[in-house]
Amino acid sequence: MFAIIQAVGWPIWPLLLASVIAVALIIERSVSLRRSRVVPGDLLDKVLADLQQHGASGDMIARVASHSPLGRVLAAGLRNVNSSREVMKESIEDCGRAVLHELERFLTTLGTIAAISPLLGLFGTIVGMIDIFASQGVGGANPQQLAQGISIALYTTGLGLIIAIPATIFWRHFRALIDSFVIDMEQQAIKLVEVVHGERRG
Repeated sequence: MFAIIQAVGWPIWPLLLASVIAVALIIERSVSLRRSRVVPGDLLDKVLADLQQHGASGDMIARVASHSPLGRVLAAGLRNVNSSREVMKESIEDCGRAVLHELERFLTTLGTIAAISPLLGLFGTIVGMIDIFASQGVGGANPQQLAQGISIALYTTGLGLIIAIPATIFWRHFRALIDSFVIDMEQQAIKLVEVVHGERRG
C-alpha cells in the first residue's frame, strides 16, 4: 500500500482521506442504527402498562425519553396525555422530525463521499494523463514519467470506484433502515394516542 502511495503521489491523498472518513461513518452509523437501540420492541408495552398503573409522572416521562429515539417520541405524547388528540399528535410529530434529523446525521457526508469519489478518481486520471503527455519530449518519451502518469491514472480511478461503490451501498442501506424505523415509530405513536384516548385497548 505504501508503495502504491509512493507511486501515485499527491493525487491519492484526497481519496485516502475520503476512504478513512467513509469507513468511520459506516462503522458509527452501523452501531447507532441498530433496531434494538432505535426502536426497542417491548418499550411501548412497558409504557402502556406503566401509564395504566401509575399515570404519566414526570419521572416516568423522563425515563422513557432517555431510553431511545422511540422513547423520545412516546415521551412527547405522554407530556400531552391530558390534551386533545390533535395536540398530542402534533407534539409527537414535532418530536419525530427532530428524531429523524438525528437519525440522518452523517448520511449527507457519506452520500457526498459516494458522489465525489469517482470525480476525485477522474481528477487523478487527468493528472496522470498530463504527466503522460509531458513525458513526450523531443528526444522521445521519458519512461519514468510515462510510468508515473499511468500509475496515477489507473490507481486513482480504481481507488475512486472502490470508495464510491461501498459508500453508495451503505448510504442506501442506512436510508432504507431509517425509513423503516420512522414507519415503526409512527405506528407505535399512533397506538399510544389511540390507547390514551380510549379508541383502542393496549
